[in-house]
Amino acid sequence: MKKIQILYIHGGDTFKTHKDYINFLKTREISIKERIRWSGEYLTKALGDDFQIIRPRMPLQDNAKYEEWKIQFERYLPFLSGKIILIGASLGGIFLAQYLSENKLPQKVLSAYLICPPYDDSLTGEDLDGGFKLKENLSLLEKNTQNLYLLFSKDDDVVPIAHAAKYKKKLNNAKFVIFESKNGHFVIEEFPEIVKMIKKDIDI
Repeated sequence: MKKIQILYIHGGDTFKTHKDYINFLKTREISIKERIRWSGEYLTKALGDDFQIIRPRMPLQDNAKYEEWKIQFERYLPFLSGKIILIGASLGGIFLAQYLSENKLPQKVLSAYLICPPYDDSLTGEDLDGGFKLKENLSLLEKNTQNLYLLFSKDDDVVPIAHAAKYKKKLNNAKFVIFESKNGHFVIEEFPEIVKMIKKDIDI
């Protein structure tokens, strides 16, 4: 039996100027503690052997450019077939929203999960630049996906919950899931809700 493929696009940062980027490198908080994320070992174990999770490292994560991420993403597309699930977190979420609203995929994906995706540059203490910008018409995003989910948290300190309403105005058939709390910007070690949703999509 062919495994169900999940392509996961991680988050990242963008900056309006090189000076802003250098300042970020000099001032960001540093920790030597291991960072455990729900999208890593937890997701692999929770979903089990029926899934193949592909996690490309997108170029220059700390100073991301849309065109470079697009090149990397498209190199993976020939390896995807059958039941395909896309997950994008934060910057990865708006990347998928932008790409899927501007390009027709070779085949419709089973599901796309956009987790705390920014809609525009009205973020809290962050810049959204680097070519990550949604066009007015997002209809192709829905045409590329059989199931489209957007997940937000009310206590998100990076992507305000107001961004969910902005997406709602542009999308007709997407399912919105609003959590009371996901430790801010989905800084969580486990995410059982998305595991349940994915398994429901494929009736496992």
